[in-house]
Amino acid sequence: MKGTVIYHAPVGDLQVDWEDGAITALKRAGADVKEAGAPNGLTEQVFRQLDEYFAGTRRRFDFPYRLHGTPFQEKVWAALRDIPYGETRSYKDIAEAIGHPKAFRAVGMANHANPICIAVPCHRVIGAGGALVGYGGGLDMKTALLALEKAHRR
Repeated sequence: MKGTVIYHAPVGDLQVDWEDGAITALKRAGADVKEAGAPNGLTEQVFRQLDEYFAGTRRRFDFPYRLHGTPFQEKVWAALRDIPYGETRSYKDIAEAIGHPKAFRAVGMANHANPICIAVPCHRVIGAGGALVGYGGGLDMKTALLALEKAHRR
């Protein structure tokens, strides 16, 4: 079984896709979402964890999700999960962390392909010199997520 539900977040509606007991996508909902179903046990768990995140009480997510990518993408996504709450890393930092120091552009492409925003925190990756660049959910969402984390960091 699979389906789609919409989570009404403070940063805008998020589309949550699920299949066979795992989340397969968490992304900003597009206008093309025609049919969203009713929440179920799995998506209610995601909603609860997102509620906690936006309230500033959750820093890591443990709902089941499934990532499908190339081995390189999966290395990048693993490195993203290692960025502490409220901190940022540059594309170059991530490239160095995964053992490919010259692959910062490829890191950017893998970041862009991340299917599970927020839980796999691609919003914590910034450009050289601290510039906020590129984000699949839009720079307004990236700015809001980073501000939320900064406000609740201890």
